[in-house]
Amino acid sequence: MSLYKITRERRSQLWLRIRRNWQLYVLLALPLLWLLVFRYAPMYGAQIAFRQYMPAIGIEGSPWVGLANFERFFNSPKFAPVIINTVVLSFYSLIVFPIPIILALSLNQVRSRLFRSSVQMITYAPHFISTVVIVGMLYQFLHPRVGFTATLANMLGQSPPNWMGNPGAFRHIFVWSNVWQDMGFNAIIYLAVLTTIDPALHEAAVVDGANRLQRIRYIDLPGLLPVAMVLLVLSTGRVLEIAFEKVYLMQSPLNLGVSEVINTYVYKVGLLSPILDFSYSTAIGLLKGIVGLLLLIAVNHAARRLTENSVW
Repeated sequence: MSLYKITRERRSQLWLRIRRNWQLYVLLALPLLWLLVFRYAPMYGAQIAFRQYMPAIGIEGSPWVGLANFERFFNSPKFAPVIINTVVLSFYSLIVFPIPIILALSLNQVRSRLFRSSVQMITYAPHFISTVVIVGMLYQFLHPRVGFTATLANMLGQSPPNWMGNPGAFRHIFVWSNVWQDMGFNAIIYLAVLTTIDPALHEAAVVDGANRLQRIRYIDLPGLLPVAMVLLVLSTGRVLEIAFEKVYLMQSPLNLGVSEVINTYVYKVGLLSPILDFSYSTAIGLLKGIVGLLLLIAVNHAARRLTENSVW
């Protein structure tokens, strides 16, 4: 049989499967359309990073400057602090990655359904609070005069701390408030994985005299490891995508030295500066994407070598 006939037969089989399952392809059409419009189409504008972009003459008419915008960022006094702040805050966020796993393992050991449901609801609910409200709550709780910490400090006879104005506290407040907001939601994935583990394994371990901690270590954790590694790799892909809204809302002149990250710097350079510099801000954003891709590839390779579990 010739190659042409084989290709034609495969095409006919493909169209037959599409006709039989057309409903599934219709459901797939909207996500693909969103991906094309909001992810792939904007890639055309990435060339602005290599041009001296002027809106009046458009992208094609703007002069090509090569890597000049990247060199300008590398030589800028903002380069080192912005990169350091972004990387430190990103990896600090990755350090707390196991907390939802610990919560899921703990809830999986609870026998009281009422207590388990209550804890799940309490830890799950903050995920639906908007970022603006979360930051407003932080300012109220940590207010140096009327906040909870100020009241507690006054009761103890201590001077009320100004947490939101303390540069050393910014990263801790940002990361641990994220943990409080998202750990219940993220734990749902691990609880779902735990339900797929064969109960016979736990029954056999109990017969052999294993306690709860030993069963968690030798049965539950190995069962969670593949999913945890995939989620870790995906989180690493967003390691430089620090939540812009929350960082920007928490910024103040007092903590700007540790809170200025790539996303907020790009926003200020591209939209808030007296002279809007779209080319420079696009170059910084493109550089962030390239670094994030390299980190993703490195962590995926390390996960495959160490645990034999990876995204690809």
